[in-house]
Amino acid sequence: MFALILQGVMAVIVLALLLNLVALLRGPSPADRLLVLDTMYINSIALLLVYGIYAQTQLYFEAALLIAMLGFVSTVAVCKFMLRGDIIE
Repeated sequence: MFALILQGVMAVIVLALLLNLVALLRGPSPADRLLVLDTMYINSIALLLVYGIYAQTQLYFEAALLIAMLGFVSTVAVCKFMLRGDIIE
């Protein structure tokens, strides 16, 4: 029963990722696209965590942590680029 629920949760997260992809392609401004990318990496973290629970391994938790750190740093870098036009001062 628990495995069936986890599969359903993974299907919903994949659906959310597909809807994010549509929003990314339709985004009217770069700021909107940046927000969609943030949502996509958060959804990918959730997908990895749920799959890690499903597979009963800790490898996916470490991958999710790595994606979280890289996602935060890349969001800060892109925001700085959008505001100032350069990343390195």
